[in-house]
Amino acid sequence: MKEQWSPNSWRLKPAKHLPIYKDEDVLNNALDKIKKFPPLVFAGEARSLKSRLSDVSKGKAFLLQGGDCAESFADFHPDNIKNTFKVILQMAVVLTFGASCPIVKVGRIAGQFAKPRSSDKETINGVELESYKGDIINGINFTKVDRSPDPARLIQAYNQSASTLNLLRAFSQGGYANLNKIHQWNLNFVEEEKANKFSEIADRIDECLAFMKACGINDNNVRQINETEFFTSHEALLLEYEEALTRIDSTSGKWYDVSAHMLWVGDRTRQLDGAHIEFVRGIENPIGIKIGPTTDENELLKIIDYVNPDNEGGKITLICRMGADKIDNHLPKIVKKIKSEGRAVIWACDPMHGNTIKSNTGYKTRPVSNIFSEIQKFFAIHRSLGSYPGGIHLEMTGSDVTECMGGLQQITDEDLKNRYHTFCDPRLNASQSIEIAFLISEYLKDDKFLSLKSSQI
Repeated sequence: MKEQWSPNSWRLKPAKHLPIYKDEDVLNNALDKIKKFPPLVFAGEARSLKSRLSDVSKGKAFLLQGGDCAESFADFHPDNIKNTFKVILQMAVVLTFGASCPIVKVGRIAGQFAKPRSSDKETINGVELESYKGDIINGINFTKVDRSPDPARLIQAYNQSASTLNLLRAFSQGGYANLNKIHQWNLNFVEEEKANKFSEIADRIDECLAFMKACGINDNNVRQINETEFFTSHEALLLEYEEALTRIDSTSGKWYDVSAHMLWVGDRTRQLDGAHIEFVRGIENPIGIKIGPTTDENELLKIIDYVNPDNEGGKITLICRMGADKIDNHLPKIVKKIKSEGRAVIWACDPMHGNTIKSNTGYKTRPVSNIFSEIQKFFAIHRSLGSYPGGIHLEMTGSDVTECMGGLQQITDEDLKNRYHTFCDPRLNASQSIEIAFLISEYLKDDKFLSLKSSQI
């Protein structure tokens, strides 16, 4: 099957949600430049992530995937990158204490620029223009020039991704993630209750580190104390860009998409005979597949086998985005089918996309209560079916935004206008993200207890 694949074989398949560029020569010139650019990530890093995810598929680790709904050129700033990275670190610490297992940290960052839209066009005051599809494609301002797909944006997206990755590597490997500095990861935007709980965890970590130091174990001889693994991911939507960054790995002779460590296919583009599934089936990167209420379990099984014919653990993550009011009716039959067929997949919960509503004041938002509800139901369903709820997938930011209603901050409909900064979908802020980490931590703790108890019977 792989022998019949090439980085451009997707062009022979029907493709949804791809922009139409007016000048093919300008587009091809930009793509030719990108083909000659250095890789953003390395094949060995993608293999490392797949190995970590293999542990997740076996119930030995947990996947934490989060970041911006859509990165923008205008908001590109080192503080924004640092704040998001910091909150993911804080969430990982909370989850580690609950799960007592490794947390695999994957950011929606350094490449998450393209977004599929429900409508290809947008009409305002009788004027119809292209919908905003992410900064890698067009601009958010409602003008004909901004909304026209521009190939020059591909180059800018690559450059911003490279700069972002450079900073992330510095943070993860240069001492910022050192557990000895955990008290310096400030919690300015986090409500007092959760900030205090996090401080208690930090105190316990300090005690453990002091004991280890007394035993001669410190950050000079144990790399994990001073550094952390952090991987990147984005939706493989703009296939021209992904093709240009797909290279043969010199050590294995296999194809890797070097735009990110992990790519996923969205709920709108995961057709079995479609271009996006055709593209991801040929690359060795770990692959996410979004599934929703319209997912047919039999077709999903075929997609899994098409993308992962060897049933390799860590290759496929099924990212479930059902909605709190639909998950009970749709997820169980999918889990039963995939589990009964023995497919090695990771089950991750995306509680964001199925819970989007329009508030009374006209803002697109996501009630935190509905997000909590979907997470709770996700864990309950897997617990009842004997499968492992292995991950969480969140649209979140380290900034103090007001885009999702509720949480300990009690953000109301009227509060949304205060700091509603998203370019696309509403995101959890730092406080809400930490709050969710504590919620999941309790569920993971319960699952570990139940698993231990059953093993002793």
